[in-house]
Amino acid sequence: MSDVTAVAGDHLRSFVERIERLEEEKKTIADDIKDVYAEAKGNGFDTKVLKKIISIRKQDQNERQEQEAILDLYLQALGMTPGDSDE
Repeated sequence: MSDVTAVAGDHLRSFVERIERLEEEKKTIADDIKDVYAEAKGNGFDTKVLKKIISIRKQDQNERQEQEAILDLYLQALGMTPGDSDE
């Protein structure tokens, strides 16, 4: 049984090491993304807007249109649409 345990341990160790390596790569990529946002901010771009654009570009067109329609509906319900006045 010790051979089976050794094989299972080696297999488990392999998974753990692969995950650790990928976690390190993920951290490196996250740091690179932060650097790009900092560079954009240094060039006068609004990083909140950039993040929103990235989020929007990830969505498919139908999903995006549905969310925009719901947002417009909610804004209308709150009296916050363009042309609404607080007079």
